[in-house]
Amino acid sequence: MDAVVHTSLESFDAATHDRLAADPVRNTVAITSLDRIRRLPAEHPPVLITFHDHGEVVGSLIRTPPWPYQTADLPLAAVDLAVQIATELDPDAPGVTGPRTTSEAFATATGKSCTESLATRLYRLNELAPPIVDGIGRLATEDDVELLAGWRQEFLDEAVPEAPAESTIDHVRGSLRLGNGHVVWEMDNTPVAWAAGSLPQAGMTRVGPVYTPPERRRHGYGAAASAMISQWALDQGADEVLLFADLTNPVSNSIYQRIGYEPVEDWAEFWWKP
Repeated sequence: MDAVVHTSLESFDAATHDRLAADPVRNTVAITSLDRIRRLPAEHPPVLITFHDHGEVVGSLIRTPPWPYQTADLPLAAVDLAVQIATELDPDAPGVTGPRTTSEAFATATGKSCTESLATRLYRLNELAPPIVDGIGRLATEDDVELLAGWRQEFLDEAVPEAPAESTIDHVRGSLRLGNGHVVWEMDNTPVAWAAGSLPQAGMTRVGPVYTPPERRRHGYGAAASAMISQWALDQGADEVLLFADLTNPVSNSIYQRIGYEPVEDWAEFWWKP
């Protein structure tokens, strides 16, 4: 097996587009992150590697700084080669994420001391069952950018404290510019929850983040917003609607299943210790 480090997104796309699009559920993170950097300028270039066996592309590894490596398309047989190349090419990478088997193998193969920062379960929508919840939802606009930017930072602080610093205002504004959907659930004209969803790519939308401020929880607002953004995705033509749920939060996992989501596979994220 050998590897090719791509110096342009166009070269990487030519080698992997059809492969990634053939399994949009497993490759959801790669598809959405690559779409973002295609359409919005990135501060740092991505790291793009393909793996070949007798001339055939058999896997890939990507990183969109400042985020960790993504291993969803990395075959186990290529892990050692991937780690060797990544260590030489990108020594400042903070960690790795992906389906548990490959992400844990990658983290172990580096020999670095690491911590499992996030354990999640990937879900796919079967049949949507919107809950009956007080309040009303609406699609967010530019007027909501500051609110949603603040909520995104609160979400990251709570769910992914290791996450690199970012301009949440730029992130939310860029997401709206890309045509992604954002639902704000309101009670008495007061925003109480938020759910976002990506514009369908390869027939797939991924929902997230979903956030309810602590003082507004346990009223079903997050479930209602999640159901509304899921319906938005279906209306946009998505064949697959996906989301990740934190396995340490049994409440959110049960809520997603009640509104129609079914488990697919478990993922894990590892960050190198300083």
